[in-house]
Amino acid sequence: MSEQENLWLRQVAANPGHSQWYIKRFQDMAERGVDLNGEARMIDAMVPRGARILDAGCGTGRVGGHLAERGHEVVGVDLDPELIAAARKDHPEATWMVGDLAELRLEATFDVLVCAGNVMTFVAPSTRRTILERFRAHLAEGGRAVVGFGAGRGYEFAEFRSDAAAAGLREDLLLSTWDLRPWTPEADFLVAVFN
Repeated sequence: MSEQENLWLRQVAANPGHSQWYIKRFQDMAERGVDLNGEARMIDAMVPRGARILDAGCGTGRVGGHLAERGHEVVGVDLDPELIAAARKDHPEATWMVGDLAELRLEATFDVLVCAGNVMTFVAPSTRRTILERFRAHLAEGGRAVVGFGAGRGYEFAEFRSDAAAAGLREDLLLSTWDLRPWTPEADFLVAVFN
């Protein structure tokens, strides 16, 4: 992947049915009873009811939709119009927008920004720090950003943490799972909470 290439857009270009496959994948998982709300439960526990939450790279609205159902004011942004259409259909109680996270300039700040689902490993490497800067710019006073992704996806945890610090995000807590297990350098997943 080049520094300028978004991996998600590359996959969609190579396989125009990729977005629909992704939508169907999560529908099938929900029908089988797979727990798809772990990320949302963690975020819900971090804020009072009615918090303003930005779901960055929201996909089909799986995380943000659950948070909206719990009484939060949710805005979700994703690059893929097909995923946003699915989010609007399945979770009409939230606001869903097509947009590039590197160009994120909303007229609002948020109590929590959540970026789940390996989003940071799909964006163009040249935009990673810019995206983290945009995250910081959208946090309300005392707000927190929570970013989670897996190892071995082309964005080393040390590089991510360095980029986050350079973007003005301060590490508050590092976890290895969305169910609050402590992070260690050997972990194959990172959930980073910043303030």
